[in-house]
Amino acid sequence: MATAGKVIKCKAAVAWEPNKPLVIEEVEVAPPQANEIRFKVVATAVCHSDLYHLFESMPKDGFPAVLGHEAAGIVESVGPGVTEFQPGDKVIPIFLSQCKECRFCKSPKTNQCDLAWKRINPEALVGAESRFTCKGKKVLQFAGTSTFSEYTVINQIAVAKIDPAAPLEKVCLIGCGICTGYGAAVNTAKVEPGSTCAVFGLGAVGLAAVMGCKAAGAKRIIAVDLNPDKAEKAKVLGATDFVNPKDHNKPIHEVLAGMTNGGVDYSVECVGNVEVMRSAFESCMPAWGVSVIVGWTELNDVAIRPTHLISGRTWKGSLFGGFKSKDGVTKMVKAYLDKKLQLDEFITHNMTLDQVNDAIELMKHSKWYHFLVLFIY
Repeated sequence: MATAGKVIKCKAAVAWEPNKPLVIEEVEVAPPQANEIRFKVVATAVCHSDLYHLFESMPKDGFPAVLGHEAAGIVESVGPGVTEFQPGDKVIPIFLSQCKECRFCKSPKTNQCDLAWKRINPEALVGAESRFTCKGKKVLQFAGTSTFSEYTVINQIAVAKIDPAAPLEKVCLIGCGICTGYGAAVNTAKVEPGSTCAVFGLGAVGLAAVMGCKAAGAKRIIAVDLNPDKAEKAKVLGATDFVNPKDHNKPIHEVLAGMTNGGVDYSVECVGNVEVMRSAFESCMPAWGVSVIVGWTELNDVAIRPTHLISGRTWKGSLFGGFKSKDGVTKMVKAYLDKKLQLDEFITHNMTLDQVNDAIELMKHSKWYHFLVLFIY
């Protein structure tokens, strides 16, 4: 392409400081360096992790930054050493890398990559390097991706090449929320056919967990949320029951125990609240229940009574649904194209980059079923 090897000037939403609206700016995106690709972002979604960075964790070393990490696009150019990709390829960026060479990538026990947290500062959640500048200042790359920009540059170990038939405005959701929730049920909890499950929090990740429980063959799936408007969407995706904790005068784990003769076989927490994590854990059957923490937070510690573990429960954590990132994304895109995975049901709004602050406000106030807004450039 004519832009290969040149700096591209384009539009991006810049977070200059925490707890402030994003600003639409003209940024400069440098050419990709060794082992990097530069691609045009066709579609991206807002994820709660973007809001967590902007309004909750607000790391002092995390600004200015271009947020966004759930996207899909088309390769514009590649840097030296890149052989897997070429201009024109359809791709999905991923915050979690897969180098396929380190001890973690070679182990079937984890989806971590030894290079993942060397690329990204785990405390500030911004990349060690950035190809963005704006008004003469370096702008940080959020989660190593930064997709609230018309172009971005990412290391090839954190990009998945996908089927050219895939609609980018749909499969962009696979880059974070869908894999995270679906995989938490299928890969991490390992939900079994005929089992009883509870999913706490019906944002996009929670709804994907509901979908995963159904795909795994769960007989009963109890969706738990404070917003009754989310019940219908949860049932479309596989939930058999909806419970609103506000409708009961006793703790939610006691409510679920009463509904399930002692507790569910599996619970998945998708909120990022330590009290909800404990409730989800205590909702499990004491003798064999498995509870999975998916919601991200570093703001508080979670406490539990040791006897609740000693009795036989298992407590697990799940990052990106336990998927080996590049391999998992490719697999999930194929599942969508084969009509084995629902995505269309997750899209509530189509908006432009200029409307990014409106999208963030919608998410903050949870004015719809779940937590996804789609931008199309």
